[in-house]
This record gives sequence, structure tokens and C-alpha cells, in this order.
Amino acid sequence: MSNIIKPKNLLSFLIVIVNYRRPDLTIDCLHSIVDEVRTLPETRVIVTENASGDDSVATIQTAIENEGWEDWVSFMPLDCNGGFAFGNNAAINPALNSSNPPDYILLLNPDTVVRPGALKVLVDFMEQNPQAGIAGSRLEYPDGTPQFSAFRFHSILSELNAGLHLRFGQKFKERWAVVPPALPQEITQVDWVAGASMIVRRKVFEQVGLMDEGYFMYYEEADFCLQTNKAGWGCYYVPESRVVHLVGQSSGVTDPKAPRKRRPQYWFDSRRRYFVKNHGWLYAVMADVAFAFSFALTKLRWLIMGQQSVEPPQFLTDFLRNSVIAKGFVQSLQ
Repeated sequence: MSNIIKPKNLLSFLIVIVNYRRPDLTIDCLHSIVDEVRTLPETRVIVTENASGDDSVATIQTAIENEGWEDWVSFMPLDCNGGFAFGNNAAINPALNSSNPPDYILLLNPDTVVRPGALKVLVDFMEQNPQAGIAGSRLEYPDGTPQFSAFRFHSILSELNAGLHLRFGQKFKERWAVVPPALPQEITQVDWVAGASMIVRRKVFEQVGLMDEGYFMYYEEADFCLQTNKAGWGCYYVPESRVVHLVGQSSGVTDPKAPRKRRPQYWFDSRRRYFVKNHGWLYAVMADVAFAFSFALTKLRWLIMGQQSVEPPQFLTDFLRNSVIAKGFVQSLQ
């Protein structure tokens, strides 16, 4: 792993941005937090670069120098792409072990644009609510339309609901769906929040550890929020903190404008790891069965009604090939 370029003293608030092949988005994100840094003077930013193999290192480093951001931005090129948790941990770990560790750490996606005051709102909330271990922003599209960014933990019943693609059963959805029917309009304690803009209290990392690098991408923030919950900390959705999220622009997986393509292997690996790690092998098998059975019924319904599938191509086949039974318990936690 490479050393931080021009390292600076880490103060009370650390923002971590992980770049992968989108230096343009990362630079736009940095532009959006310039005023935020001025209102929070003890703020540091570390941009890690997940071995993109393109011109990201030169482009980002040049932008930092040309914009005069060296006094608050440090740049950390990494030797390999270990995924989302890996890229964040690379910056968080040395910060926690420094002589001046930050009180709060914000995970911020490169495909975000921070609205004015959004970060101060999060810091103020954490300062005023000592029981809060994690808080997440309201994510929204550029036109201000909200995105779902506050969720419930995954369960067998949530998998059953996800496979059925129900347009009815409001009470069932309200109780069990990972994505709730409606977003809260005020500060609300939730199970987990999206990692695109998620602030974490330093004491949480000290108590539960860093994010699990066994996840390459997806499910890692749900897992981390679950570990935080088990340790007795609250997780909150703070809608007054507004952050534009250009969905899927950094990964390409969830981009609604991109052509539909097969779900990547790491998504299945992460899902399997989440259930086995947190609920055990038997529960994970039951979750797989619940989703596969309900989704097979949904595909049959679509076929009978002449409707086109809204899932990625060959999704059910890929799901079965990557189930806990097909892959095995041991491999799920490697």
C-alpha cells in the first residue's frame, strides 16, 4: 500500500471518499464540500484511489494542487482494488491510530454532490445525540426527488417480499420490506442507512472494529450498521442533511439509465456472506429458498401476463448458482 501523499494532521471530522475510475465525479464531489469544510474548520478529507488503472491518480492529484486544496485534502493511492470497505478502511485505520483521531468519520461516495449545510447538520446531530452511533443523509436525485436511503435489516420475510414483487400487501411491506413504503419526513431511528453519505462516531469503530473487507461491494453498510446495533448504538436517518446521489455512476450496477446487464458476482457473494455471517447457515438457506421460490412464482406470473422482467438478465439462474447450498457454508465466509 502506498503512503499518503502530503499527509496532514487529522482533526475532529474526517471525510473519506473512495475513487474508482471516476476522477471527474470525485473532483465534483470535492468542489461541493469546499464551503462545508469552511463551516467546519476542523475537517480533513482523505481520497483513496482503489487502483483504477486509468488516469485517476494524476487527474485527482493535479486537481487538488491546482485548486489549492492541499491544506484540507490528502490523497492516498492504493496498490489494489479491495472494494468499498477496503478503500474506506485504508484511510480510517491510520486516522484512528493517529495522535489526534477524529471524533466523527463520514463515508462519502464520489458520485455525490453535497447540498449546502448537509455535513454540518450531521455533525450537529451527532453532537446533540450521544446515543447515535451512525447517521445517514437524505439522498436525492439532482431535481430534488428523494431516493430510498433508510432501510430495514434483511430477513427471510424481506427476501420473500423481494421475490414476489408485490404491488399490494401494504401492511406486509410496512413491517418486513427492506425498502419501506415511504421515507420518514423527520429524524427517525432506522435499522441501517446507505453508505453513500454515512457519518460514524469514532467510538463505534473502537468498539465494533472496521468495516468487513470480506464484502467487495454491497451489503457492507447493512452489516456494519447491524454490528453497531448489536453493540447498543442507534442508527438514524437525518433528512435535513441533503446529498445528491448520482445512482450507480461509480459502480455502474444500479444506474437506471444503463443497459440492463447481469448482476455481478460480488453482489451474490456479499448477499450470501451477510446472511451466513449474521444469521447462520440454516437461516441463510431458508432466505435463499424464500427468495428463489417467490421469484419463480413472479416470473411465472410475468410470463402468463406477458410482462417483461424488471430484474437483470439470467438473474434467477445466477441466484441459484450462488446460493448458500450451491456455494457452501465455508466459502460464504472466505
